[in-house]
Amino acid sequence: QLQLVESGGGLVQSGGSLRLSCSVSGGDFNNRAIAWFRQGSGKEREGVACIASTTGDTRYGDSAKGRFTISRDDAKNTVYLQMNSLEPEDTGIYFCAAPPGPRCATLLLTWPYRSWGQGTQVTVSA
Repeated sequence: QLQLVESGGGLVQSGGSLRLSCSVSGGDFNNRAIAWFRQGSGKEREGVACIASTTGDTRYGDSAKGRFTISRDDAKNTVYLQMNSLEPEDTGIYFCAAPPGPRCATLLLTWPYRSWGQGTQVTVSA
């Protein structure tokens, strides 16, 4: 059973930055893709970014392109989400999640991602 633990959330002002971390254990991190989703109050869960394990290929949701960067440190079994130019619309709970294998699944759906963390709160004030 893969375990994922998010950290790094907090309160920032518009235009600020945060770096989220997803620590992964209980499985072969080097053979698993890891994604970030978020869910704002009253909103659907939204795919933010994903990084594959084998190729390092990345995918981004439309709202994240040009502002967010996903990366991984295989030595630390950790995936990061660097978030810049944050806006109030970015407020929500950010989850990391993993599909079964090394490739990213679509960010348009949540069900392909079988392992989820508890989430970390990101709040962006105007």
